[in-house]
Amino acid sequence: MNVAVLSRNPALYSTQSIVLALRKRQHRVRVLDHMQCDLVVDSNNMEVRYDGYRLHDIDAIIPRIGASATKYGAAVIRQFEAMGVPTTVPSEALMKSRDKLRCLQLLAGAGIEVPISAFTNNMAVLNGLLNRIGSMPVILKLLVSTQGMGVLKADDKQQANSMMEAFQRLQQDALIQEFIGEVNGADIRIFIVDGEIVASMERQAMAGEFRSNLHLGASSKPVEITKEEAEYALKAVDLIGLKVAGIDILRSNRGPLVLEVNASPGLEGIETTTGIDIASRIVACVERTAEANDN
Repeated sequence: MNVAVLSRNPALYSTQSIVLALRKRQHRVRVLDHMQCDLVVDSNNMEVRYDGYRLHDIDAIIPRIGASATKYGAAVIRQFEAMGVPTTVPSEALMKSRDKLRCLQLLAGAGIEVPISAFTNNMAVLNGLLNRIGSMPVILKLLVSTQGMGVLKADDKQQANSMMEAFQRLQQDALIQEFIGEVNGADIRIFIVDGEIVASMERQAMAGEFRSNLHLGASSKPVEITKEEAEYALKAVDLIGLKVAGIDILRSNRGPLVLEVNASPGLEGIETTTGIDIASRIVACVERTAEANDN
């Protein structure tokens, strides 16, 4: 197969791992910067152009779309979809997962437990919403963010009000969410490929930090997940419509809470922590998807 990996940086661990796995399986692979893809919308001849040339004979794509390029990246995926090219990350699923409020609405509406969250454009009702969420502190996070960026903790109502005012002045939409203190900065990352849980790890934030992102200094170790956690993770992925995803879960006192659904989860942390070759699982998923697309 001719496979295109959509990535802004060919040197990233995740990109390199996928490229190596593709080459091991004798596939031809090209890394394309999706921000450099040009789209021609024509009912008779849809095109994706790159460096001035039309791309052709692309059998499948593996998108690795960062948060800063979500909208354009989704447009590129959508163009490939319109051309009949299978993808591990459908454009609509990418948009669903990246909008944190929309994702939580879908999960909660389907009966999946999530942290209590609120969204408002009216500062006058903020204190009432804080009361509805529960005790302080609370988490404030931008609706579109990744790797812990744009995620803040407000220790009291005054601080929460100041942060929300700052977000609104910057014209940034932010979500208010309950702080699950009993997890002590830990969460569970469950990696799913093609409807199967292939790996899981526990991430522990460093001392003084509440965010458990590995690039912020968190540690990690393999972990066994419960039946309920597995069910929530698989249901969440099916609901959002992703073939490859990382599901973040908090082990709260009232049971597992799905914190986030990641459409482009990093491979370095999960592969080095568990020793599992996830990139090869992704390639096998691409092969099955392409074969089903041909039939």
